[in-house]
Amino acid sequence: MNNIIDGKAFAADLRAQIAKDVAEFKEATGVTPGLAVVLVGEDPASQVYVRSKHKATVEAGMASFEHRRADTTTQSELLALVEELNQDPAVHGILVQLPLPKHISEEAVINAIHPDKDVDGFHVNNAGRLATGQDAMVPCTPLGCILMLKDRLGDLSGLNAVVVGRSNIVGKPMAHLLLKENCTVTIAHSRTRDLPGLCASADIVVAAVGRPQMIKGDWVKPGATVIDVGINRIDAPEKGEGKTRLVGDVAFDEIVGHAGAITPVPGGVGPMTIACLLKNTLSAARVQNA
Repeated sequence: MNNIIDGKAFAADLRAQIAKDVAEFKEATGVTPGLAVVLVGEDPASQVYVRSKHKATVEAGMASFEHRRADTTTQSELLALVEELNQDPAVHGILVQLPLPKHISEEAVINAIHPDKDVDGFHVNNAGRLATGQDAMVPCTPLGCILMLKDRLGDLSGLNAVVVGRSNIVGKPMAHLLLKENCTVTIAHSRTRDLPGLCASADIVVAAVGRPQMIKGDWVKPGATVIDVGINRIDAPEKGEGKTRLVGDVAFDEIVGHAGAITPVPGGVGPMTIACLLKNTLSAARVQNA
């Protein structure tokens, strides 16, 4: 169906372009962009993400530095590592994989990263710059979403956009990016009254709430564009006992028939997140090498 936004193909094209840009940057400056990823603990999902990031970084021609620490690592030890990476000229981007063990403050660690090396875009300086319309490191997932929206729709000016979810990682930065594109933006959440009616008024619905298939078919008006950020694992008895499958925050089968465009899960927003991490790392290297 031509209304499905193929994030996997889009991300592959973006990574190929970044690899070309990296090669040109290295030739012009003699500098290899470097990304340092810090993983604390043994979270299985985090380990998968870190492996994917390492592979994509190397394929793009960048240097990849992995720092793995036990979940007994103290906050002061982790902050010392971050400061070491801040001072390392070979490292242009720093990503601390979340979640962190409960005894470590994620906020303290994120804000210890130098804003110029904050390729996740979570530092309070970058969040503030984005909120006030200035140039900033943009969180990778919202950046991937806005790239796909502009590619599919072109000019977003004047469109009504509803973002379901108000997290600092996706919901809030997504709203700021849409505002920058001159959309009329509403941020919805668990306390929103008549959420179905609000979503049904939107030209663009971005679902980032973390609840499987919450956005139903009659919540989306015909022709609307739906960006599904959710990644949820649910039981799949049809595949056999104990089997699971991935679904998004929208009821894809109920919406795909009348949406103007929609991202699938998997294969939609997910691949764009890593591609945008590479994009941010190259941007960081350019800033640090003027």
